[in-house]
Amino acid sequence: MSKNSIGVLGCGWLGLPLAKTLLSKGYSVSGTTTSPEKMEELRALGISPFQINLSPNAIEGDIKEFLSKLDVLIINVPPKLRGTQRESYVDKMQLLLTEIEASHLSKIVFVSSTAVYGDAEGEVTEATIPIPTTESGKQLLVCEQLFQNTSDLKTTIIRFGGLIGPKRHPITMLSGRQNLSNGNAPINLIHLNDCIKMIITIIEKDYWDETFNGVYPLHPTKREYYTSEAKKRNLEPPHYSSETDNASGKMVLSQNYLDKGHAFTANIHS
Repeated sequence: MSKNSIGVLGCGWLGLPLAKTLLSKGYSVSGTTTSPEKMEELRALGISPFQINLSPNAIEGDIKEFLSKLDVLIINVPPKLRGTQRESYVDKMQLLLTEIEASHLSKIVFVSSTAVYGDAEGEVTEATIPIPTTESGKQLLVCEQLFQNTSDLKTTIIRFGGLIGPKRHPITMLSGRQNLSNGNAPINLIHLNDCIKMIITIIEKDYWDETFNGVYPLHPTKREYYTSEAKKRNLEPPHYSSETDNASGKMVLSQNYLDKGHAFTANIHS
């Protein structure tokens, strides 16, 4: 296949190493950042840099020029719905979609989350009907549908589980916490390297108009996993209440990805 021009909207913890990997594979890569200080870093790496800031009311920066260069756009902008600075993620994505519709762009990878499955219990696949319970999950699902229901776009959704990798692991926040619930619930995590691998596989295999769960196929209980990870790092393990020992929670399966013959390689214990 010919090497496409790919845009990474959001060159952060996932987006920047993704962009660097795409470059190493010979793709032409454009990337966005909200930080003027990061523009030179992107340029030095060989990424065509754009300072773009999405808000619910406007898009700051030359979004038209950014989109005009692309064959594929990877939307990697998480909702900002925690704390007091909440904003409408749906409004932001609607503004972006309007700009995309005015461009020639037709292929979208939308990075979403397993939060759209809400409080589902048992095995969850891409065929499971999402019933989100958090505000983040609800807005992500609306945005998934915005892009999927636009007839001129070929949008593929990736619902990643909890992200782990360099300088990012849940145990750093859970260490020492007391009386946590659902200790027997399964974990649903994925390593940064597998996130990158999945996105590139979708582009290279032309898996468009599909939905993929992105979760490593190993699901120890939270109690087992986080106790083990704490000990590896010489941290105090979290304490789970025995009053919530009944097994519950969802086990998210990456059925679509595995059924196509692909494998996960970055172990969540690494």
